[in-house]
Amino acid sequence: MAGRREDKTVDRTSSDGRRTTIDSGNAYEQGFTLLEVVIAFAIASLSLAALTQAVSSGLRATRIGADYQEALSRARSHVEQLGSDLSPGEQSGDDGGGFQWRVLVLPLAAVRGQAGAGSIAILYGVTVTVGWSKDGGHRDVALSTQRLGFGASEAR
Repeated sequence: MAGRREDKTVDRTSSDGRRTTIDSGNAYEQGFTLLEVVIAFAIASLSLAALTQAVSSGLRATRIGADYQEALSRARSHVEQLGSDLSPGEQSGDDGGGFQWRVLVLPLAAVRGQAGAGSIAILYGVTVTVGWSKDGGHRDVALSTQRLGFGASEAR
């Protein structure tokens, strides 16, 4: 009969003579209800959405880190290209790949050589900035260092 609760028990006897009773539950407790399946599906969907968001954030952070590493490598390259033949001023340009660079060289201090040596040692402050735009925002990396350059002393 539909809607009637029936308890089912099964008696079994093992080979050594022990008797075991197994309760198979009632007819209403066989399987999952539709509500239980829908709730389980909703929980699984929310978990999958959270996992997808976490993976997406991780990939975005990895890409940003790679862009910073690329910009840092380009900035170091520009510092090395300067060498010791420095002159005060500012230069800028496009480095390709969406990166722009700017080099600023400022004299910080000068020291005259010994009498008759004819040279001046100049301490320069050098700042190299490499910037790029992605995902609607602008980012940049700046390296600052000091370099020693030499110039001819003025005749007196």
